Amino acid sequence: MSVHEIKLPFIVVVGSKILDKTPSVLESLGGRPGSSVGIVAGRNTWEVAGRSVAEHLESAGFRVKFFEAGEASVGEAERLAGAIKREGVEFILGVGGGRVIDLAKYAASRVGGRMVSVPTAPSHDGISSPFASLKGFERPTSVYATTPSAIIADTYVISKAPKRLILAGVGDLIGKLTAVKDWRLAHRLKGEYYGEYAAQLALLSAKHVLRYHELIASGGEEGVRILVEALISSGVAMCIAGSSRPASGSEHLFSHALDILAPGKALHGEQVALGTILMLYLYGDKRWRLVRNIMRKIGLPTTAKELGIPVEIIVKALTIAHKIRPERYTILGENGITLEAAIRLVKETGVA
Repeated sequence: MSVHEIKLPFIVVVGSKILDKTPSVLESLGGRPGSSVGIVAGRNTWEVAGRSVAEHLESAGFRVKFFEAGEASVGEAERLAGAIKREGVEFILGVGGGRVIDLAKYAASRVGGRMVSVPTAPSHDGISSPFASLKGFERPTSVYATTPSAIIADTYVISKAPKRLILAGVGDLIGKLTAVKDWRLAHRLKGEYYGEYAAQLALLSAKHVLRYHELIASGGEEGVRILVEALISSGVAMCIAGSSRPASGSEHLFSHALDILAPGKALHGEQVALGTILMLYLYGDKRWRLVRNIMRKIGLPTTAKELGIPVEIIVKALTIAHKIRPERYTILGENGITLEAAIRLVKETGVA
């Protein structure tokens, strides 16, 4: 049997207007007045939540340093790591969306600091997972960084995020429906390790947001809390599995292929959700229509036009997706799908 180490967040705090709890969370992690804290944030997220976090920490006696986050690249993460190391920072707080949190996780892994995730948007499950998605690696996939020691999710702050980012979080979670299928398939055909508990936890996250999709799409704090807790649960599933397998399969490979062919055209969660429709169809899973209908209902893109990417690019992405991570077996197989099959797939699912 394969062996892997499970590293889980120590503390998870979810609630409305809870940024003032940041000092007590750090104290629970071993911090004390005088401890050095680095806040990684973008210019906008510094104003949205970073400044408030810094004020609460300084009032409690912590020494705070602000590090402005740039693009989501390994080069930027290395720059941040160097700056953080020079300042002797003990705790690294990622205050922002997926880009900021991924940068903070990677930088923390490079300097050995404790990382705390403070999301300001619920766009994907990276807020609690140990993986970071950054540009500059050989392939556009996630890499192991570090598991957040704590997560502070303020639903009041997160509910103010653009609706598109909220819906993207729903889209990322929908993808677990095919990710788990792919994981099981790889287990049966390739003998890959498969963890039923982690798989069921990821599936629960997907089913939960499908059940409460209207409440989540309304943008209120109650719906945002459901979404955030599901995203955290999905991230924990990855921690338990020791890999991103329960949360990332053929639908993610499709999204990564789009990142190569049409970078910056759509959000990660939007691409993943569209990929889920396509991959469920390939599996012969009739739920592809249910997923498509729910996506249409709440406003997630279900066609190439709505996604803002030409159909030709969607088709091309389907034919190269299997090459993104050849070691990760999925419904796309080892040789991928033909151009003809890809064209038929987008037509029969209404993506074209």
